[in-house]
Amino acid sequence: MKRFLTVALAVAATLALAGTVFAQMGGPGYMGGPGYMGGPGMMRGGWAGPGMMAGPGQFGCPGMAAFGQEQGVAQVTEEQAKVMAQQYADQYLKGFKVEKVLPFAGRRGAMYQVELQGPDGQVRTLHVNPWGSVMPFGGPSRRAG
Repeated sequence: MKRFLTVALAVAATLALAGTVFAQMGGPGYMGGPGYMGGPGMMRGGWAGPGMMAGPGQFGCPGMAAFGQEQGVAQVTEEQAKVMAQQYADQYLKGFKVEKVLPFAGRRGAMYQVELQGPDGQVRTLHVNPWGSVMPFGGPSRRAG
């Protein structure tokens, strides 16, 4: 009985270790198996294996498709951010005017925090990312003073 338990424990430990390894790799034939990630066809953007074509991004990963495109796009300037924020305010925040534009460093380039002043002294903050997307930031507030 003792020998059976020793063998069963060794088999269970081996299976647990193998399961962990396959979970980290993604398993055979999926994102780490032969012929997919890092396979000889993947670096050239060619055939990746049976039924799989390499996608537009690096290593056939669809999430990486935009990565190469982002780097060639011209980033928004401070003046453009001011104009975009005012257009946003005209559409969604009637009566608000751009008060100041503050640049700061974002993950992929310069971003801008734009403060808008409302007709009754309210202050709204917008963020403009390097590609021109305008996003509201925080809620309404009043300026002290």
